[in-house]
Formats: sequence, structure tokens, C-alpha cells
Amino acid sequence: MTVSMLALGVAASAQAEEFSWAGKTDPQTMDPHAVNSAPVLGFLNNVYEGLVRRGKDMSVEPALATSWEPIGDGEGWRFFLREGVTFHDGSTFDAEDVRFSYERASSEQSDTRSWFAPVKDLVVVDDMTVDILTNAPNPIFPDSIANWMIMDKGWAEANDTQRPDKENGNYATLNANGTGAFMLTDRQPGLSTSLAPFGGWWDTAEHNITKATYTPIDNSATAVAALLSGDVDMINPVPIQDAARVDARDGTTVVRGIEARVIMLGFGHDRDTLKYTSMAGEANPFLDVRVREAVAKAINVDAILQTIMRGSAEAASQLVSPAMNGYSDANNARPAYDPEGAKALLAAAGYADGFSFGLKCPNNRYLNDEAVCQAVTGMLAQIGITAELDAMPVQNYWPELRADNFDMYMLGWSPGTFDHEHPVRFLVTTPNPEKKLGSWNFGGFSNGRVDTLLPMIQSEIDATKRQAMIDEVVDIYQDEHAYVPLYVQPLVWGMQDNIELTQRPDNFFILRWVTVN
Repeated sequence: MTVSMLALGVAASAQAEEFSWAGKTDPQTMDPHAVNSAPVLGFLNNVYEGLVRRGKDMSVEPALATSWEPIGDGEGWRFFLREGVTFHDGSTFDAEDVRFSYERASSEQSDTRSWFAPVKDLVVVDDMTVDILTNAPNPIFPDSIANWMIMDKGWAEANDTQRPDKENGNYATLNANGTGAFMLTDRQPGLSTSLAPFGGWWDTAEHNITKATYTPIDNSATAVAALLSGDVDMINPVPIQDAARVDARDGTTVVRGIEARVIMLGFGHDRDTLKYTSMAGEANPFLDVRVREAVAKAINVDAILQTIMRGSAEAASQLVSPAMNGYSDANNARPAYDPEGAKALLAAAGYADGFSFGLKCPNNRYLNDEAVCQAVTGMLAQIGITAELDAMPVQNYWPELRADNFDMYMLGWSPGTFDHEHPVRFLVTTPNPEKKLGSWNFGGFSNGRVDTLLPMIQSEIDATKRQAMIDEVVDIYQDEHAYVPLYVQPLVWGMQDNIELTQRPDNFFILRWVTVN
């Protein structure tokens, strides 16, 4: 939604102003191909651009490509590039930059390589035309690359950053050279990041910002105090418990919405033994679907929504929200809260006396994430399962998950394509680095039928046939309790009432739509 707190008639050409905002999570890197996470991609959408981008209503629109068209009989897509575009350092944008960015973003070192699982090759047709060839017809491919950002080949080569380095970092970790509306002027990890408008931007600026500064503030009370004192112009998120107070105060307001992100719990499907508590080394109970179902029945999602989310969130039955393309109406029911039924399932699985395990959660990534995990821990205790909670900052959390250091974990997923195929590809398909599939399927869930259906879903043009296949996948992952979907995360932003901005359901904060009045 586009939000303006001013009366009609305020001049669009408001006086240029500085702008500051704060959030809980600092972007881990300035490298657009190093970390596939919303804090990084959302921030860098202000600096870098792709061939396509999403507008205020989330529709896909031209960016560095002015148009695109299918090639032959489902062979791929031809993109016609925008002429006259320059990078922030003045270098000219052309097809070689696109080719380089494809090779970099799809490389083994890249955290975004799974985006290109359907791609066979990228061919430079001429300086301003590229063909992206796919392994099969892929009607939603242009939608899938809105966050694939184009880097300057010459700049990357000159600074020895031809490939991303998520673990150790390189020049692109702290520096940037995009084509976007804003340039990176100062980067101090964990402290602040400053941007300035790019005067050579190809598009028409809608903002009036002269300088934008982002500050990570991990403590929610400190962030609210900064907003109320006027130290920052906007915070994301406003703690649920403080939203009414911020909204009622003169000079500040709260912008609410529903994000595309589903919060869920995942299991270690591919390990024979537990890793944590006194039961470390013993058989992994979560290999039994009855135990996974018991977990789902033990969690009172309605209570979490009422007490922790203060009624701002919606319960989830699937890995996408009802607003996403491909949502399965045929599978819209979630397991009922049934602690006695959960105990019966545990007994049938041989765990009448319960067991203990390690639960990993972030404490600064999702809205009230640690509080939700604490509530889950208490609810599981009611059926005899003891969860040893280990909550940590997100910069430590992702390495723990990628190192398989969990028995169960929390995850939030927002589909970049706004389509159900997205979480199926990333979260449900059997992990396969060679095919660039299942890259966020940390628990290693695997089902042969899902693996067969995914490419069929990706290539099917008939909407009814495609939905039937998605319904089958949902039926499988629900029956298997591959994950326990909890709720769709709310959006709760706070701002000074002289700010105009656009809140999108992907929770990306786009500076080019901000006006300070």
C-alpha cells in the first residue's frame, strides 16, 4: 500500500530532505549474489537492479530490460536491454554485464544459484539483447528473476570479486556499484549504512531524499524510543505490543499489512540421530511422521496469534499464504490443536514418555521470533517433549542451519515469485547442488513424487493442470508433515507522520518511493 499522512494538495516536489530508518537486522553483505535473504535483497534493491523489477503493486515491470518475449516453442526468453544505462561509476551497461552476472549468480559460490535451476544457458545475441535458454518451457521465469541483480563486469574484475565469498568476504562485501536509484556512500557493518541519490539514474525519481541512512537497532525498545524522539524517520518492525502506543502518539503513525512470509518449523529429516540434549546420539524421533504430526497438533497457533501477535497475524496451513499464486484451496485446513491426540501419536511411535531435543531459533530475524519459540517450547512440554531452545542473532543462525546444527528449527519463507512453485523448489525438493534444487531444505526432506512434479509444474502452461499438480505436492508435504506452518507474518512499520512511503507485502523497503514532507 502507498501511505501518505498529509492532506491532499501537498506539492509533489517537496523540499529535498535527509531520511533515516532502522530495523532489527543489518544486511550481512553488500554483495547481491552472496546471501539469499530478505534483509540483503530488500536493501540492495535500492542500489542494484535486475532485468525486471516489482512495482508498488508487486507486478513485474521493465527495469534493465525494456521488454522480453518467449523464444520458439518454450526454449527460453529473449530480453531486450535498456540503452543509455550507466553504473554508479559511469561505466556503460550492456549484455556482457548480464552474462557475467548470470555466471556469477549461478556459480557454486553463490547463495542465489538455485534461482537458475531451470536455466540451461545465457547467450549474448548482441550488445543489447540476451537469450536465457531454459531446460523446459518456463512461463513464470521472468517473475522469478526480479531479485537477480546485475553487476558491472569490469568493476568486479578490477576489484577481484568475480565470485561472491559469503564466508570470508571480498571487495563487494563492503562496496557496491549498481545502476539503481541510490549509491552506497558509507558502509559500517553493524553500525550504519548510508546511501545517496544517483544523479545518472535512467528512471524518473519519485523521492526527495538527499541522503538515506540505515541503522540496525537490535533492541526493540531502543528502536521505538528512537522513533518517538525523532532520531529516525521510520522503523521496521514496530513491536506488536507497542504498535497502539506509537499509533496514538502525535507525530507518529503505524502502517500495517500482511507479509507474504510464512513462519514455520522444520525437522532434521535426513539424520539418524539427535544432536542435542542428553539424548544426543540416540535415534531421531522426527524420522517418524507420527512424531512430526504430534508436534503439529501440540502447537496452539491461535493462542500464539492472540497473545504474542496481538491478533495481527493469520494462521497458515501451507508454505504460502492464500494471497499467493498456486495456493491450494483443496488443502486449506491445518492440524487442529489437540494435545491429547498428540500424546496418543507419541505413544504409538514409542515415545509415551517423551524425549528431549534441540530447537534452534533466531532472535532478531522475524517478528517476535524468540517469543514464539519460547511459546512452542512450553506447548511441546505439555505433551512430554522437552525442547532445549537456543536462540541467536541471525548472522549466527544461518551458518548453524547450513552446518546441520539443529534437531528442529524455525524458518520464515517469502516466495520471491509470489508463486507456490518457489517454496517447493527451495524447501521441499530433495537437495541437489548439481541441479541447484532444495538449497534451503536444511532438514533434507525428500519425496520422489515431489521431485517428479516440480519440473512439470514449472513448465505447465495450463493453469488448471498446474494447480492440480501443486495440490498434489501440498497434499504430500502436509501428509508427511515435512514442516509445521504456523502463521503468515504481519507487517508493522512505524514512521513520522510527515513521511510518504509504500509498504509492499514482500517487506522490501524501497527508498525511491519515499517523500519527506
